[in-house]
Amino acid sequence: RPAGRGMAAAAFERRVLRRAAEHHYLRVRLELPDGGARPSAAQFKQLVVTALRELHGEVGAALPVDVLTYEEKTLSAILRVISSGLVKLWSALTLLGFYQNRRCAFRVLQTSPFLLALSGNSRELVL
Repeated sequence: RPAGRGMAAAAFERRVLRRAAEHHYLRVRLELPDGGARPSAAQFKQLVVTALRELHGEVGAALPVDVLTYEEKTLSAILRVISSGLVKLWSALTLLGFYQNRRCAFRVLQTSPFLLALSGNSRELVL
């Protein structure tokens, strides 16, 4: 009799446990084509809140968004938002068109449920 016959085949079960991430992180850049004054960290945060208010009203403006890093020189930031508010934040940033009566545009460069994923970009790595 061949080996293994009559014996119960070992059952392998693969379990993937996925807990929904509590927050999402976005790397964004503000583009101000005409130059001029650059927003401070406080003004940048206010601009994000304004974008949320314009698209989603007061409920949107109450969405908890944190500016974890902001670089005034490059107008780049890393934002943290609760995962349920990711689409609201992204859409509000995308549709914002003006900062202090000047044309502007937010570019979402990267997004992830893991902050570490945004900490470095391998394409910008200098060896």
